[in-house]
Amino acid sequence: MISFLISIVVLVLGYFVYGNYIERKFEIDPNRPTPAITKQDGVDYVPLPLGKIFLIQFLNIAGLGPIFGAIAGALWGPVAFLWIVFGSIFAGAVHDYFSGMLSIRHGGDSIPEIVGVYLGTGVKYFMRVFSVILLILVGVVFVKGPATILHELTGTSVPLLIGIIFAYYILATMIPIDKLIGKVYPIFGASLLVMAVGLFFALIFQDYTIPELSFENIKNLHSNPDDNPVFPFLFITIACGAISGFHSTQSPLMARCISNEKEGKKVFFGAMITEGIVALIWAAIAMAFFGGVRELGETMAIEGHNAAWVVNIICNTTLGKIGGILAIFGVVAAPITSGDTAFRSTRLIVADAFDFDQGKLLKRLLITIPIFVIAFALTKIDFAIIWRYFGWSNQMLATVVLWTIAVYVKRQKKTYWFILIPAAFMTAVVTIYIFVAPEGFGLNYTISLVIGLLTSTILSFWFIISKLKN
Repeated sequence: MISFLISIVVLVLGYFVYGNYIERKFEIDPNRPTPAITKQDGVDYVPLPLGKIFLIQFLNIAGLGPIFGAIAGALWGPVAFLWIVFGSIFAGAVHDYFSGMLSIRHGGDSIPEIVGVYLGTGVKYFMRVFSVILLILVGVVFVKGPATILHELTGTSVPLLIGIIFAYYILATMIPIDKLIGKVYPIFGASLLVMAVGLFFALIFQDYTIPELSFENIKNLHSNPDDNPVFPFLFITIACGAISGFHSTQSPLMARCISNEKEGKKVFFGAMITEGIVALIWAAIAMAFFGGVRELGETMAIEGHNAAWVVNIICNTTLGKIGGILAIFGVVAAPITSGDTAFRSTRLIVADAFDFDQGKLLKRLLITIPIFVIAFALTKIDFAIIWRYFGWSNQMLATVVLWTIAVYVKRQKKTYWFILIPAAFMTAVVTIYIFVAPEGFGLNYTISLVIGLLTSTILSFWFIISKLKN
């Protein structure tokens, strides 16, 4: 319990102390007009109140990520706490803040356009394609998951449910952001926070024992440690609760709605720290609820006992009837609300790439329909395959964005170690993973480790010695 509470405190302090440091590094200008004011179009560029923007950003980046990812990450034991805390503060929050603030400084541009400014035209074209693929995968993941769960609850056919969810996605993708997302998301975001707070008090006041961070426990407690080394598997499994490239595709949505740059820390840095707290709570209760890390692994090894089942049983047991309602929200509504903004971001990335004005409904339809045709076709592929490739692609995108931020900071002639270290670390993570994972090259772990560390070292050295031109 002590380790858990200290972790919460460190995350909160991270917002105030490190958040202020990052804000000073960026050098905000409260008097500088934002795209929400200068480009206001009533569709995507719409000034919104700070409270709404925060809750929308939080729900956009959260969804199932800090819940399912944290539950899966808890299988490695309390070492997951360290990644959630330090990943959220020193990597995820910095990644989210700069991706949002750079979007504001570049007129609300999508992340591929921003990457192109700092890493070159070739990388921009790659990122356009890569981001669109990732976002469509996100949308597909968050269609099939909720549809399957709703089928189990209601008996309605999965294809019909997929069609209904897609119909909602099409609507949410095209209509003005303040008409649906701006009205519904704050409610859902608040509900996700209420669920996390309820679980926090359950951990404190009910009879649960959270494994402590100790010399005995800071190791790989996974039931199959040889095939699941902490480095890099834990850092791919817990993404949204620490750092996630998906966030960088969502931040520009709110960058087009912020009225003053001083709101950036609260929205971008604050939402990521909040998500880290939610992930920490879910990791802790997943370890404690079943009696320990080993017991959690044994329970989840039973057929049908997936992360959705864990959410349902924990919420219903600890929070009663209200918990049952919140559980349904957590495993159904939350992913749907991430899926629709994923498709909305896809539309905006494509529109930015072709400089295609989105003021008129017909022009939005011309981009939206092909996107959903592709997404519907992908629903025919096995869900597990899509999820595995989504996990690596997500962290790969985060790595590219971290290097983009590093180049930006170096061009500004500022100290860049605060961003170079997480960029180098994530480079090693994604490189080692793709070489060692079964869905990658499936190489020997030691060989993969050497390749990953060499790649990270070479890139870091090149970055340090290079002379970047503005």
